This record gives sequence, structure tokens and C-alpha cells, in this order.
Amino acid sequence: MPIRTNRGRTAVYRRLWGWPLRSPRHLITSIVGVFVVVTTISVVIPNAIKPPPRGGTAGTTSTVTTGSSGGNQVGVLPTATSTALPTKAQSPTAAPSSAPVNSNAAAVATAWVDAFSRFEPGKTTKEQWLDGLDRWTADEVFPRLQSVEPANVPVVLDKTVRTIKSFTDSAEFEAKLEEGKLIVTVAKLPEGWVVTDWTKVG
Repeated sequence: MPIRTNRGRTAVYRRLWGWPLRSPRHLITSIVGVFVVVTTISVVIPNAIKPPPRGGTAGTTSTVTTGSSGGNQVGVLPTATSTALPTKAQSPTAAPSSAPVNSNAAAVATAWVDAFSRFEPGKTTKEQWLDGLDRWTADEVFPRLQSVEPANVPVVLDKTVRTIKSFTDSAEFEAKLEEGKLIVTVAKLPEGWVVTDWTKVG
């Protein structure tokens, strides 16, 4: 017969709560029971609400790789594409190789040194001095000559030039001065062999 009064329900609840305290055995049994119930709930509920894995059913895995053709292949390992590294560093630009002196280069150097030393104060004007050098001098360096004062040009003792260095498209020559040496650089340009630099040494 069901219990219909609050007093009757209280008596029943009091018996249930008091049962674990009747003896040590009842207390241990109650603790073990509560532990089992809590453990079961903590395991069963998460598994029940856990969403299924994406891309297939649980326990099934697949390996998808993209081949060189762009399609998907199952169970095929990807092929690594690598660029071969250089085995050694590239060699620097090779220096120009020596070559026998060109006769035209030597002739230009000799003519330039001769014209360079032909200024005579009171007899030769600067324009005449420049005219004598114009045909033997590169256009890009001729303005440098225009800034030189001919009266200050060192005296050339020996107008015969001596080869210092010679390459296929350039050469260096020297002429003896009263003090030091005059170094003249000649190069082969589209217009021919011309003087591209000069300097006094010593």
C-alpha cells in the first residue's frame, strides 16, 4: 500500500539514511556502492554523448595523399619533391688572362706620351696641346685633360714606353720622368685603342 502522508514518508527516509550507520559492515557496503555508481556514471555518460569521429566510423582510419596528377590516392605514401643543392660554390669571375702586347696598343701609348710632353710655354697654346692628345684619348676621360695645366706637366725623359701589363683588350705602359714614372693605361674600345687613364708614380 503506498505511503500517502508526509509523516510516513519521513519515517521511511529515516530508515534508509540510518541503515548505513547500524553497523560497520553496512557503512562499508554503502561507501562501495556509492563509489561504483559514481564511477559507472562518469564512464558511461561521456561515451554516450561523445560525437562520432569525422570522415568515417570509429576505429577506421584512412591515409589520403595527393599525387603529382592532383587526384587523391588512398594508402599511397607521398612522393617528396626536392631541389638538388649545389655541391660547391660557384667560382668567382676569372681574372683576365695575360696576352702578348698588341702593337697598336704600344703605338697609341707612345704617341700619347709624345703629345703629352710636347707643350712649350710661350710657343704652344693649351688648345694646341689638347688637339695633339685628342685622337689618342678616350672621350669619357678627355675632360680630365682639359682641367690639366700644361705648364705643370712633368718632363718626360724617355718617350719610349715600356710594357708593364698586357691583356687581350688592355695594357699598361710606363715612361720615365725627371722624377718618377708616368703610367699610361690603354684599352680597346669600339673606336679602337685609346688611352683611358694615366697617373704619375714616384
